[in-house]
Amino acid sequence: MDGHTAAQTSNDALAAAALDQLCINTIRGLAMDAVEKANSGHPGLPMGAASMAYVLWTRHLRYDPLKPAWPNRDRFILSAGHGCMLLYSLLHLTGYDLSLDEIKQFRQWGSETPGHPEYHLERGIETTTGPLGQGFANGVGMAIAQRYLAAHFNRPGHELLDYNIYAIVSDGDLMEGVASEAASLAGHLGLSNLVYLYDSNHISIEGSTDLAFTEDRGKRFEAYGWFVQQVGDGNDLEAIDRALAAAKAEKDRPSIIVTRTHIGYGSPNKHDTAAAHGSPLGEEEIALTKKNLGLPLEPKFYIPEEALAHFRKAIQWGEKAETAWRERLEAYRRAFPDLAAEWDRYVRGELPAGWEAKLPVFKPSDGALATRQASGKVLNAISSSLPTLLGGSADLAPSTNTMIKDEPAFEKGHYEGRNFHFGVREHAMGSILNGMALSGLIPYGATFMIFSDYMRPTIRLAAMMRIHSIFVYTHDSIFLGEDGPTHQPIEQLASLRAIPNLCLMRPADANETAVAWRVAIERRDGPAALALTRQKLPVIDREKYASAEGLAQGAYILADSKGKRPEVLLIASGSEVSVALEAYEKLTAEGVAARVVSMPSWDLFEKQSQAYKDDVLPPLTTARLAIEAAYPLGWDRYIGPHGATIAMTRYGASGPYKVLAEKFGFTAANVAEQAHKLLGR
Repeated sequence: MDGHTAAQTSNDALAAAALDQLCINTIRGLAMDAVEKANSGHPGLPMGAASMAYVLWTRHLRYDPLKPAWPNRDRFILSAGHGCMLLYSLLHLTGYDLSLDEIKQFRQWGSETPGHPEYHLERGIETTTGPLGQGFANGVGMAIAQRYLAAHFNRPGHELLDYNIYAIVSDGDLMEGVASEAASLAGHLGLSNLVYLYDSNHISIEGSTDLAFTEDRGKRFEAYGWFVQQVGDGNDLEAIDRALAAAKAEKDRPSIIVTRTHIGYGSPNKHDTAAAHGSPLGEEEIALTKKNLGLPLEPKFYIPEEALAHFRKAIQWGEKAETAWRERLEAYRRAFPDLAAEWDRYVRGELPAGWEAKLPVFKPSDGALATRQASGKVLNAISSSLPTLLGGSADLAPSTNTMIKDEPAFEKGHYEGRNFHFGVREHAMGSILNGMALSGLIPYGATFMIFSDYMRPTIRLAAMMRIHSIFVYTHDSIFLGEDGPTHQPIEQLASLRAIPNLCLMRPADANETAVAWRVAIERRDGPAALALTRQKLPVIDREKYASAEGLAQGAYILADSKGKRPEVLLIASGSEVSVALEAYEKLTAEGVAARVVSMPSWDLFEKQSQAYKDDVLPPLTTARLAIEAAYPLGWDRYIGPHGATIAMTRYGASGPYKVLAEKFGFTAANVAEQAHKLLGR
């Protein structure tokens, strides 16, 4: 190499390094200005993590800003969602449909840039984060989904799906228990398509992480079975680049790159302090920081043309990658037309035609059946028709009846399996289900209903994102019996009903359970939860009483007074419906005009027309008795000021379930007696 060429190469390298630095500082400047204008937010993380995010987004991440839903894109999750100005800046700079005006409206009413990222695939946001640890665990679900879909659709020489899942995770994420649960499972499964950059800035809201977080995080992840790398300087672009390349080359383990960053990087007075975490830097400090970083003080939200041009190369890169993949898809269509048709259904989120014909119909002659048992029969009947339906249990499959027979387990090296062993990890199970649902699958996860408390953040986020997770909760009342009050749900039904957009269904018998599964699978605007019994229930005679199809309306008239306006309404859900039916027969024999309303889902009922609701619960019938073995909170809306409840206002007790039914008043005799009292007789 002659001197001129060497000098030119050196100059080119210097120019490239200067452009890299300008791009990184542009991210920092946008974060500072947006937080300052909003007078709210977290500038420190975007400033400290800008370098590693820049390397990822410009050298490794595969995406197309103009086609954000491209199926083979890499997924990026900002699990440390409080640092969302990092993500918003990258989305705008690389060419996604997120304008600078939206960034200027950071954290304002109606903006597309809320205080924590919210699921919005059209704008490049893969999942809703904010509660720490959730994005970390969602990523594990996305990695599982990629492995399953690749095993199902890919064929030798025709790889449709080979994408990776990347995330930036924080000290706070790693402190949360849900991340530990998810990391343990990810290591066990060998999810090598998972690459996390750990923003190890040693600062939390209260100060140094040394206050409460001193274990060796790298060794912890090595124990989980992860490939751990250390980058000592979060601004060393080449070291970050090498670490990401090594992580992508790793084929047996998920990867975490422990990167020593500095919160509020560039700020003379708030660098490496908690003051940079959750509040604006202040105009004076921003001026000092911009000077330190070589940015002009004005205009605010400054984006240099050369930096924007460099970032926008992502559009050309993305178009090239997406076009090449599209050509692979066309070759796949020619080679495997049947699989390609299934692929198209998956992409469109469609169910195979006629799948519901596989739903079983139960008869009284089949004998009493717990709804958890009926659920297992339904699941096994329909599973062969629904290849994207898969899931498992938090170490309770024999009790929750959620194993698909004749299907293998999803394990390392066997990613075609549809049965998941989540282990005793309820919280991570829920977040992983959400990651799978965000990937287009129909995932379900099961545990005892009492442990839904461990999953509440994930259920809430599923409802917020309107995704298709299915939560199966068995042992749904005091009637699980001898395990005692620690395992007997009391307040859980009311608690779950309080979550907006969660479709909670508590079926009364085996046929209502089948309809509940159909509703859950067909639902497209949010998650569903099934509350199922441990104890056996009679299969209701549908020739004598109304069809179980009424479950889809949330509540329906199961048995009615013959030719008379009902004097008393008996409203029940789940296992208490059969008790209400017994009481109805008793009252009818005594000359009382009674109506039984099965009410498995408040959510579905509230979506019906007012005319339908008034037909089921006639406004003029004021004698209303609700029967449910749970806390009665909320029932007043259906029983009115003159009604009554037979419910649980205390914790349960240990004992055989039939004894508990007698002691707590869930018997036909007591229901009939309380009905007479309501009628003043």
